[in-house]
Amino acid sequence: MENLFTRHRNLSVLAAVLFIQVFGLAVQVKRSNDPQQTRLIRVWAVATITPFEQAIVHTQGAVYGVWHNYLYLRGVRQENRDLKAQIELLRLEQARLNQDASQARRLQALLGFKEQSILQTMPAQVVGSSGSEQSRSLFLDKGAEDGLKKNMAVITAEGVVGKILQTYTHTAQVLLINDQTSGLGAIVERLRLQGIVRGSPTGETMLEKIMADEAVEPGDKVITTGGDGIFPKGLPVGSVVKVSSADLFLKIRLHPAADLGRLEEVLVITKLQDVAPASVDVAGSQRAVDILAARLPGVPEKPAADTKSVENRSSENEPSTEAAAGARIWSACSP
Repeated sequence: MENLFTRHRNLSVLAAVLFIQVFGLAVQVKRSNDPQQTRLIRVWAVATITPFEQAIVHTQGAVYGVWHNYLYLRGVRQENRDLKAQIELLRLEQARLNQDASQARRLQALLGFKEQSILQTMPAQVVGSSGSEQSRSLFLDKGAEDGLKKNMAVITAEGVVGKILQTYTHTAQVLLINDQTSGLGAIVERLRLQGIVRGSPTGETMLEKIMADEAVEPGDKVITTGGDGIFPKGLPVGSVVKVSSADLFLKIRLHPAADLGRLEEVLVITKLQDVAPASVDVAGSQRAVDILAARLPGVPEKPAADTKSVENRSSENEPSTEAAAGARIWSACSP
């Protein structure tokens, strides 16, 4: 089988001879305009090899840049991950500090309220709440071992929370004032109207037993009466939000003074103030008429000299009186 060289033998030989002659001339001929008389073959060689060298250098630089940037990016990514982890830790620390600060403010408010109050109280932490909408209560971390008893009042610095429904060894259940079964004696501060605070089925705090003809208005403050023997008198219960008429009584909705849905720390009133009865002195007691008589202005007594003069005048007038009487009798008896 003939190949390309055998088929074009003469042409191939001619091309080879011409290449050898040109190569020989390039080796021998020097550039006349070059001061160092550089041979033409070297110029051709440089012109031929330089593009390949440039391509190799650029490729090497690109590969080195890509590799270096890749390694740098890997370091930057790792550094970013570390920084993000530190940021998350700082955020958690900030949240914890904010929570501690909020708790400190709440405890400070409770402590200030306790110092201003004349009651004996015990601080407690809220550890849970009831899981039913029908029963609105919460649980404290103090119980019978800590001295808590049933029907003790639970309050905050803002107002009334509820009363202890049941005590356990280290836990106590508190019935909130917005429960349907609760009942708290309260009074409208502006009008001095007494009623009962209890919860509705929907969890609203209502004031009941106020007659429909009373002028209760939104914004009126409601406080405890102190007559139930559980809560002391004058503690804030809430403020009137909405008033509507329902038959004989008003339907009054209250906004509780204490945030019943966000309780964390509370105070349990362990002892009410003992009010000593007014002492009455039985031995020195007087009748009301005697007291009034003592307060009324009295009639001054007459001087002694005037009394004697009156007696003397009466004694001097006695003979003339007897004579006149005898004369009247004589005249009556005479014919």
